Amino acid sequence: MSTPTTPQRGLFLSFEGIDGAGKSSHIETLAQAFTDAGRTVTRTREPGGTPLAEQLRELLLHQGMDALTEVLLVFGARRDHLVQVIEPALARGEVVLCDRFTDATFAYQGAGRGFDAQVLAQLERLVQTGLGAQPGRMREPDLTLWFDVEPEVAAARLAGARLPDRFESQPAQFFARVARGYAARMAAAPWRFARIDGAGPREEVAAQVLAAVAARGWLPAATGAGHG
Repeated sequence: MSTPTTPQRGLFLSFEGIDGAGKSSHIETLAQAFTDAGRTVTRTREPGGTPLAEQLRELLLHQGMDALTEVLLVFGARRDHLVQVIEPALARGEVVLCDRFTDATFAYQGAGRGFDAQVLAQLERLVQTGLGAQPGRMREPDLTLWFDVEPEVAAARLAGARLPDRFESQPAQFFARVARGYAARMAAAPWRFARIDGAGPREEVAAQVLAAVAARGWLPAATGAGHG
């Protein structure tokens, strides 16, 4: 008689960084590494990830609004995303790779726009609690990969790529504040973050990403080396 296998625990990884940091291009690399290791992967993004949240994303990126309205739409989209996509995938034992999560809200709306961080923290707990098998626990990523680059480097990458949305069109000083916001989030929860130097060649950045995940024991160490 075969011994029943223990279901794998779901993993939640977020990718963070200022616009132009290059994070999005490495999600597929990591997804393939997890797939090669036999894991089922759900790739998603914020704002967005559900039909409702994608509609809210369009408003957030292109419609002017005051700071509180912006924050409430961000967290409204996040709640729907958690309920409809993230929590069910984690319950199935999948690996969820999310392009941005709540750290982006503290960086962009908090540090970038100057919105009250205490209010953001209250909304974070309200929206991200009451879910999954541990309803009293606030849902956070198991690992956040922060792609850290100088705002000038990120701006050069974005230049001419496409018509900028209302976040991408912000001045360099805004993105400097956003970068400091990410640094503050990492300082407050260093166990959850892995800083990725996003300024180097794509292959070097990919190697950092895979090594950071392998260091947690979620991928074979050889996988990280093989993709470097």
